[in-house]
Amino acid sequence: MQRVAVALALAGMLATANSSGSTDEPQPTSPIPKECRQLLLVRSRSWRTSIATLERYDRDDTLQWRRVGEATPVNVGRNGMGWGRGLHAAAQSGPVKREGDGRAPAGVFSLALAFGVAEELPPEAKGFPYLHTLPTTYCVEDVRSKHYNQIIDAGEVKMTSWERWSEMQRADGLFRWGVVVRQNGPDTKTGAGSCVFLHIWRGFRHPTAGCTAMPIEQIQETVRWLDGAAQPLLVQLPEPEYQRLHETWGLP
Repeated sequence: MQRVAVALALAGMLATANSSGSTDEPQPTSPIPKECRQLLLVRSRSWRTSIATLERYDRDDTLQWRRVGEATPVNVGRNGMGWGRGLHAAAQSGPVKREGDGRAPAGVFSLALAFGVAEELPPEAKGFPYLHTLPTTYCVEDVRSKHYNQIIDAGEVKMTSWERWSEMQRADGLFRWGVVVRQNGPDTKTGAGSCVFLHIWRGFRHPTAGCTAMPIEQIQETVRWLDGAAQPLLVQLPEPEYQRLHETWGLP
């Protein structure tokens, strides 16, 4: 009887440990490090929705997010969002972004640099890395190219007859100001999506091929606000995924 009692007691202890979460199984962690002090948060209603909302947040040593300015409408991909390749774990349920699928990348992404037709950032900017684009500045979208998902100068790289390049000094002005999203990089995977930017929109309800587009005033303010020392990140999620990951990721 004593052996049975001991066995039952041990079983109860194990059950209590398991129910309290004190197991050896790895617990989910946030892809947003504490060193990140600026966050761009884009949320849409569902995976298929091409209309979303952008909010900017910052935080100090208290690690409590504080919204900066007002929320603004943005357009994402014409087919909504799909999980991209960024700082978040790859094992997520839902659609996955592919080259040419018309989806904006969902997940957590670092921001590589700002770009624009101006020779330098506005005086009020905080020194975020900046690329002055030229008529020869392109981003390579062709999966057959060794320069896939890279920004290049056409004057320095030989273009073959089949390569597809996206010009970054556009006649329509959509890239007058922009920010490069580090989607599918720096360890680029062929076919996982390329040349994703934050940039000026054509207008409300005009979806993109996979970028996130907004009013010119908002992209200008974003470029002025970004601070490289604050390690800014972009988080893009459909609302159900935002609610699911809100606590785990420490989102605003």
